[in-house]
Amino acid sequence: MAVLLKRLLQSARHPAASGRPTGRREASLGTDPGAVVRVRFAPSPTGFLHLGGLRTALYNYIFAKKHQGSFILRLEDTDQTRLVPGAVENIEDMLEWAGIPPDESPRRGGPVGPYQQSQRLELYARATEALLESGAAYPCFCSPQRLELLKKEALRNHQTPRYDNRCRNLSQGQVAQKLAQGPKPAIRFRLEGEAPAFQDLVYGWNRHEVANVEGDPVILKSDGFPTYHLACVVDDHHMGISHVLRGSEWLVSTSKHLLLYQALGWQPPRFAHLPLLLNRDGSKLSKRQGDIFLEHFAAADFLPDALLDIITNCGSGFAENQMGRTLPELITQFDLTRVTCHSALLDLEKLPEFNRLHLCRLVSSETQRRQLVGKLQALVEETFGDQIQDREVLAPAYMERIILLRQGHICRLQDLVSPAYSYLWTRPAVGRAQLGALSEKVDVIAKRVLGLLEGPDTSFTQDMLNSKLKKVSEGLEGTKHSTVMRVLRVALSGQLQGPPVAEMMVSLGMREVRERIQKVLSS
Repeated sequence: MAVLLKRLLQSARHPAASGRPTGRREASLGTDPGAVVRVRFAPSPTGFLHLGGLRTALYNYIFAKKHQGSFILRLEDTDQTRLVPGAVENIEDMLEWAGIPPDESPRRGGPVGPYQQSQRLELYARATEALLESGAAYPCFCSPQRLELLKKEALRNHQTPRYDNRCRNLSQGQVAQKLAQGPKPAIRFRLEGEAPAFQDLVYGWNRHEVANVEGDPVILKSDGFPTYHLACVVDDHHMGISHVLRGSEWLVSTSKHLLLYQALGWQPPRFAHLPLLLNRDGSKLSKRQGDIFLEHFAAADFLPDALLDIITNCGSGFAENQMGRTLPELITQFDLTRVTCHSALLDLEKLPEFNRLHLCRLVSSETQRRQLVGKLQALVEETFGDQIQDREVLAPAYMERIILLRQGHICRLQDLVSPAYSYLWTRPAVGRAQLGALSEKVDVIAKRVLGLLEGPDTSFTQDMLNSKLKKVSEGLEGTKHSTVMRVLRVALSGQLQGPPVAEMMVSLGMREVRERIQKVLSS
């Protein structure tokens, strides 16, 4: 039987596949000094990276970096029917954008590659052969139609669908006869004996008696591709994974995986199952929500640090929740023993405030501020293009002045190219009638403001301008200071609302302010 099945499995092998054992410690690795920490993020490229995946990747990354370990990206692409074009590239692109790049990955390579499961089929075939030879696995010849009938029957009887283990006790002769007759079988793992208890690093002691509630699971499909259960066990072993940090939805499958480790004679890693990341109302994040994909946040000009901050702030793993933590601070403060079993509720309405804090931090750094100036230049060019009358608005000094004045007031750099701030980059079209509707003394106001801007020293601060503008208003009998400010605001920006007038004047510079006010007098 073993010989026949070995031949059967030959077609599943890819000569290019590698994956030698890496000499991983044959004892359960803790986080003691000297222990080798290797963790993995293993998404399926059946969609682009979203916030739930980012959170799992982040916890793996900060755990690895806290213990001077390695963070590995492995793509579980064995379900070839559900692959999404571009998802493989997107996942790694977005991890790099988020600032948590893998140490080993399909793109970067590494000592235990390939890092895509579809290229590691030989390893799964070898493990399956070992399980067949020991009797821990057996071929299943049941057709998809029969399995579907079993499922429908169970559901009709209000039972949990399970395989009835029909092929478990076929004789060697029956197996040989079926192999000669028809299509290749799937290979199932024999669930026998008591499932071992294990201590999850988040959920504590666990044991799930899978043999009592499940039929024997398929571990290798008839097309030679493994199912998740076999692939993750084989890959975690051969990649030397010390700790598996994954979503809590896999907690009940861990006993099954431990039985596979036991049958293969391998030492399992330590497990930590992370509670789910949910919407604020407790509903599950769904890929149908377009705004949970990282590409959405990158395109909307949110900072990666703000996303990392909010998805850790809403969960656990830290001594206290605080806004504004950077990635190095997350690494330093993270404590796996502080991760609780409670789901994390994500309130994305707070993201702009998180982003504002991180944007202020970048502005305070001269190096980072120069990078922001470059990004803002590109945004202004892209948004306004030929509408720009004076190319001086693209000068770095002007850009930097705007960023410094508006820090703390904007949540994203992109806000500075919104219609509310268009006056910074293009001159507004303001008619005399528009200003006349605000005050009859438009000409007087304009001349007096021009008067205070004359002279050799025109490098006014906001406080100086506020004081001078107040004196202009005091000299206009019957005209309120608020009216003077409204006239100036509209003359400078074409808008009734916006930043303080003195700040607008400092932003634009005195030369531009004079030109805009003189335009009012000549219109």
